[in-house]
Amino acid sequence: MTHTYNITGMTCSGCQAKVQTVLSKVKGVQNVKIDLSKGEASIDMEHHIPTSELQSALKDYPKYQLFENGHQNHDSVTTNAEETRSWFETYKPILLIFGYILATTILIEVVSGAFDWIRWMGHFMAGFFLVFSFFKLLNLRGFAESYSTYDIVAKIWPGWGYVYAFVELALGIAFLTGFNPLLTNAVTFVVMTVSIIGVLQSVLNKRKIKCACLGALFNLPMSTITIIEDALMILMSLTMLTTLLNA
Repeated sequence: MTHTYNITGMTCSGCQAKVQTVLSKVKGVQNVKIDLSKGEASIDMEHHIPTSELQSALKDYPKYQLFENGHQNHDSVTTNAEETRSWFETYKPILLIFGYILATTILIEVVSGAFDWIRWMGHFMAGFFLVFSFFKLLNLRGFAESYSTYDIVAKIWPGWGYVYAFVELALGIAFLTGFNPLLTNAVTFVVMTVSIIGVLQSVLNKRKIKCACLGALFNLPMSTITIIEDALMILMSLTMLTTLLNA
């Protein structure tokens, strides 16, 4: 017998292959055919396999959700609800984080007695990388999987997603402690420039995928907000590099 199911969360051939491999290992499954464009899976089975059993097989990959045709699961309802949310409601987490970092770093400059733009940018970037790496490390595997759907390096080497979170952590510590500013800003410029390429490609191609900037904790859509976020880090690191080289 053959049953067809809807599967959400698949964005590339890598996702297709992973889902097909996982479902093929379920006892009683004879063959699995995935239609990536339709988000469907046709499964040949020796006997009826409960949908819950197939869903359980994908439990280690929460971004893939399987449900029967004509039945919408909770995640699908959530997705539709998200599409109707206001711009502020959608981006509230990242706006609050930026607001907290901005306010804290400005306060540091105020109490120091003199506002130093270079020092402020160093503190802002330290806060940015430390906070954003924290959210990525809460679910490192989830972040790496999401990141590999659009980052140009992670698409080739999925392990880069795991490394990237620790690169952000290291950069945050480096900016906070003032470690080798020239090297720190150079690495930041290169890493963020490479990162923004995949973001630009996804936004320009209007791909509806999840942004991994805050890890797998928040379901933020890829948009111009992500571009601004990366571009800001590139601009700050470039400004600090130029200042250091001209000093």
